[in-house]
Amino acid sequence: MSTQQMQQTRQDSELFNGHPMRSALGTYKPLTDDRIRLMRQLGVSDVLLTPHRHEGFESSMPMGEAWSETDLTALVDRVNDLGMRLFAFEKMPVPLYEILLAAGDERAEKIDVIAETVRNMGAAGVPVLGYSGHPPDGAVRTTREYPVRGDALASAYDEDDLEPRRIVDHDVTESELWEAYQEFLDAVLPVAEEVGVTLAVHPSDPPVEELFGVPLLFRNRENFERALEMGNSPNHGLKLCLGCWSEMGEDVEEIIRSFGGDDIVYVHFRDVVGTVPQFHETFLDDPEGNYDEYAVVRALDDVGFDGVMTPDHVPLLQGDEGWEFGSILGRTYTVGYLNGLLRSVRTRN
Repeated sequence: MSTQQMQQTRQDSELFNGHPMRSALGTYKPLTDDRIRLMRQLGVSDVLLTPHRHEGFESSMPMGEAWSETDLTALVDRVNDLGMRLFAFEKMPVPLYEILLAAGDERAEKIDVIAETVRNMGAAGVPVLGYSGHPPDGAVRTTREYPVRGDALASAYDEDDLEPRRIVDHDVTESELWEAYQEFLDAVLPVAEEVGVTLAVHPSDPPVEELFGVPLLFRNRENFERALEMGNSPNHGLKLCLGCWSEMGEDVEEIIRSFGGDDIVYVHFRDVVGTVPQFHETFLDDPEGNYDEYAVVRALDDVGFDGVMTPDHVPLLQGDEGWEFGSILGRTYTVGYLNGLLRSVRTRN
């Protein structure tokens, strides 16, 4: 990247500086102008995209290959032209565990895809790349038809209902995965620092010791502290999923105050009832939820967090078309609730 390009990257990143803690919205599907307008109508300014390999509908970005500077710049320009900002990609073009479970030249090639993508994101002015700590790709649930308030449908996890299977044909040790993770960080973080992109790691979901024959690295506080120490950089931090931390049985407020605003890149705002090995998603205002949402937003404000909070794993409401299309009404409800929490915290005595 030329000096002029790096200067432009820094200028672009200033679009995201100086803003208060705020709500944001994301989508798995290709980002249409209508979806961008809906987000703006709901009172958010920041967009997140979650590329995926789920069957049934098209991904917001291609998987398995580096995202080009040309395509990223065109996407950023289109979002900006509609009065919004593209804050983050929530997943990488090659999922983390696909990288960790590869070896030799194959792993190196996959890491190169991420490094090239990060470099192109910096040139295009996209400041954040999230990545997730669960194989094979995405949160694992045993049902998406758990009834909550008014028979809305939520996802749930019950270890007793999990069908046993393996996604690898050989034994994998946790120490091997940590070594592979260090290799990933050593290759990608210097690029991120150079071009002004921040990486954000999401907890394993569910946060259990092992899944499908593979150890889960990001399942508890101790391992997260290790991950941040290994990737000791201002361009590496937490994609703070409140649901996952509460699934671990942690005090979410204490976790926020412990890690502080500097380590929290952005927040997945969702609540669950219960902890591993059995829990289900729920509405944010469910009195049976694991934590006090207002107290959590207050804690984020107290530690100086100034990133975005986005709805995550929202229930499917009456009128939504189905999981393959995403819970539009559920996300609409959730972002309105978040905006109300933000107003309350900002006007507190």
